[in-house]
Amino acid sequence: MRLFQRSIAMCLVGTMAAVVRPDGALAQSVQQVPPRSNVETSSSTLGATSLTLAQALERALANNPGLRSAEREIEAADGAIEQGSAIPNPELSYEMEDTRKETRTNTLMLTQPLELGGKRAARISAAERGRDVAQAQLATKRAEVRGQTHDAWREVLAAQEGQRLAEDATKLAQRATQAAARRVQAGSASPLEETRARLEELNARLAQAQAESTLAASRTRLAALWGQPQADFARVEGRLDDLPGVPSAEALLDRLDETPAMRVATHESARSQALTDIERSRRYPDVNVSVGVKRATELGRNQTILGLSLPLPLFDSNRGNLREALARNAQAQDALQATRSTLTSELLQARNRLTASRMEAEGLAREVVPAAQSALDAATRGYELGKFGLIDLLDAQRSLFQMKTQQLRAWLDTHKAAAEIARLLGDAADSLPPTPTSAR
Repeated sequence: MRLFQRSIAMCLVGTMAAVVRPDGALAQSVQQVPPRSNVETSSSTLGATSLTLAQALERALANNPGLRSAEREIEAADGAIEQGSAIPNPELSYEMEDTRKETRTNTLMLTQPLELGGKRAARISAAERGRDVAQAQLATKRAEVRGQTHDAWREVLAAQEGQRLAEDATKLAQRATQAAARRVQAGSASPLEETRARLEELNARLAQAQAESTLAASRTRLAALWGQPQADFARVEGRLDDLPGVPSAEALLDRLDETPAMRVATHESARSQALTDIERSRRYPDVNVSVGVKRATELGRNQTILGLSLPLPLFDSNRGNLREALARNAQAQDALQATRSTLTSELLQARNRLTASRMEAEGLAREVVPAAQSALDAATRGYELGKFGLIDLLDAQRSLFQMKTQQLRAWLDTHKAAAEIARLLGDAADSLPPTPTSAR
């Protein structure tokens, strides 16, 4: 068994020795890994332009394709109102009796339908409620676009911070490699330590390239919100550690009826009631009033004709359509209550996520990250003095990088939860009472 272990150790030493050749092949391969990926190089062509959150929101609200589609719906609703206010067209008819000229009779009639039961007013009311729904849906879409822009913009900001963390991790790995090389040259450490340090530096460079690729993709997603295939900005300006405050549950629920989703459901219920009124008005038949003139050639004189016609609702009293409309109205009322319940749950869940992520971010900033930084500083000094091994130094580096990455994720989660609350509340979020925002 000992012979087998010794053989394994000899093979491992031989492999490491082959990796760390005198010509510095590993060091050369590490140096060949570019400190910045091609993605970052291409992004440099964007120039030095920066983008603030206000600018991103202005672009998205002005050019988002989905918003333009919702605005078209309002135009369509205006057309429905115009059509609903139109009165029925009169009908002009002509009749001829007998083809013989001496006994021929010509009749010219003008018939005008008269709507009874408030049909025209019901149509106008239903069309106006439809416009209310379209306007509420536009407000919902605007809140959605604002929320998406907030998320996408902060993802770019987080990606920028992630890139900076990756650069710092690469620099730390370079320092560890240099320290290991000095110890190897001094004969106080095995060449395996330098090999391990160089491999760690290679992994850090690869992670940096991945962070730069993530940053480029997040820029593209943000630009897509205003219809651009590529980003025309180099970076965004802002701070993730400026955390939003946590509103009270009472303040959120007090603004429940002002949210876009509730307004859509309320207007849908009102439109359903208006459509029910239309079907109810159709139970009353319309009257057709006719006036005309009849020319009797045989008599040699004109005769005035007056007429009145009224359909008899014996077989079709529109009972089925009215029953369907009543059911649709009840369905809309149920949907309104379901929307209220769902929205209440979503608001409270988003507030809980905001509270939890904010507490996590505060704890990391106050205790964890400073402790990890102190541990790394101590491990670095100790390794340079020969008191600690390379594994201790690398573990301290990984711990600090992981804690900062976790802190970055907590910041982003906090902002996303706040953006979700703002999306659900829409314009009602502007009336929330101010809450503390400093949590660094």
